[in-house]
Amino acid sequence: MFEGDPTATTPMSPLTPPPPPIRKSSGIPAGRLVALGLLAFALAALSGRVDLGSLVSTARTYVDRAAPAIQTTTSSSDTAAVAAVKDVVQRANEAQVQAYARNDPTLMRATATTSYYQELVQTNQGLQASGAQSIALVNLEWVDVTISGTNADAVTNETWRTTYSDGSVADSTDRNEYTLVLQAGAWKISADVQPNTQVISPGTGTGTAPSVTQPGTPASVTSSSSNWSGYAANGGTFTSVTATWTVPTVSTTSSGADATWVGIGGLTSSDLIQAGTQAMVDGSGTAEYSSWIEMLPQSSRNVPLSVSAGDSVTVTITQQSGNDWLISMKNNTTNGTYNVTVQYSSSNSSAEWVQEAPSIGRGLVALDQFGTVPFSGASAVRDGKTMSVSALGAKAITMINGQGQAIAQPSTIASDGSSFTIARTDATSSPQTGGRRRRP
Repeated sequence: MFEGDPTATTPMSPLTPPPPPIRKSSGIPAGRLVALGLLAFALAALSGRVDLGSLVSTARTYVDRAAPAIQTTTSSSDTAAVAAVKDVVQRANEAQVQAYARNDPTLMRATATTSYYQELVQTNQGLQASGAQSIALVNLEWVDVTISGTNADAVTNETWRTTYSDGSVADSTDRNEYTLVLQAGAWKISADVQPNTQVISPGTGTGTAPSVTQPGTPASVTSSSSNWSGYAANGGTFTSVTATWTVPTVSTTSSGADATWVGIGGLTSSDLIQAGTQAMVDGSGTAEYSSWIEMLPQSSRNVPLSVSAGDSVTVTITQQSGNDWLISMKNNTTNGTYNVTVQYSSSNSSAEWVQEAPSIGRGLVALDQFGTVPFSGASAVRDGKTMSVSALGAKAITMINGQGQAIAQPSTIASDGSSFTIARTDATSSPQTGGRRRRP
């Protein structure tokens, strides 16, 4: 399926700077960056966060698919059942294409469970917000199909093509791992994971220093990302992470979004549990603030904790026992709280304190003009010991644009070991396609 981060989620992985585009169907064409920078984000209609890390738009034309090259390996001896599973996956992809072209999401209901249908709706809404004119599945290769009772797994390699309103085209090939369930005698897709697009890989960059005033001393640019700015620590087992920040007052003069969060996992692994706040500015100049949680590869979801610009918010994620995690969020300004215990299998491999350019579909949303975000009380529990960001040896990550310019940069850590700021520079941030799904 054409995935969104639904997402991030996603989710959310820092990436090394993209290579210069060598053809129109890859990289980030300059013409498209300019065109996309003018597009408005119709984000207020979204029910969840935008994986915004990478949003895409519009009324897409149904394209008859030429019969793809199919190479199937299956572990099931039930030929009829295997054929039925394949048929559902193929029909689901075609339904997404038609639903997008006709702006009618109900066409995707027949092949998806209720929860997965909601993810698909969010994915197409995200596409409509980032400037895609049409999407098309140009190739599907079967890798494996396994069936066990009323459950099935199917693996494909799929190439999708996105055509933008300025005429540019981007192709993306991903491995898709589908989960299906048998409901009332019919197979339905309950999940689709693209594992190769979720691993976070921070890299060394040469981004330039911010050209706006950083309240603190700008941290050295030792690691850069296309969608993360902040600090990340690894080396050991992390069982809790926390921080307090002030929800930034974003400028409404241009469309965009930002997400502020803490998380565990994801720096060198495909798992990531995270929670935070988000601001989205649509084309009408309206800013909407929300709070959310996410556990990759599942979609992020908004939670009932109201937040506004200028509010102080504290978020803590703590492993209780086994796969039980407690997510605690508090609006210190209004005294509102949200607490939930979730089940999640984590690698416990890292902790993060991040300001992000969210993503959805296969592109990044433009980073809004958030000014600065101050973090305090940033710490994590590693190997059973509570440690500040400084004591953990956390590394600074600078967010850069397609030209390698810093668009968001953290300060050095204050003398208390747990406070820092992240500042937005005046460098341009435009929607980008290709590469990762939601979060990092």
